[in-house]
Amino acid sequence: MQNVERMSITLPSDMVSQIRAQVEEGRYASNSEVIRDALRLWQEREAQRLERIASVRARIAEADSDPRPSVTDADIEQHFRDRLSRSLNGRADHA
Repeated sequence: MQNVERMSITLPSDMVSQIRAQVEEGRYASNSEVIRDALRLWQEREAQRLERIASVRARIAEADSDPRPSVTDADIEQHFRDRLSRSLNGRADHA
């Protein structure tokens, strides 16, 4: 392993027990391997989180630059009133 630096960390007892159990069970050769694996998973999760944020930001930017006129609150309310009315009329037809 290249560019290795020693670090001392403090963990809760239950985490230390879990790490040691993984080594004792033979899943890892050392405590450090358990921590490295956990950090790799954290890095992957962070990368995915950053990708999701970038995706949301891109969609927001796309929506902001959309040349179509904005829909007003009144338009939305009317849309749902019309849908409710059609739905209720449909039920009355089947009753």
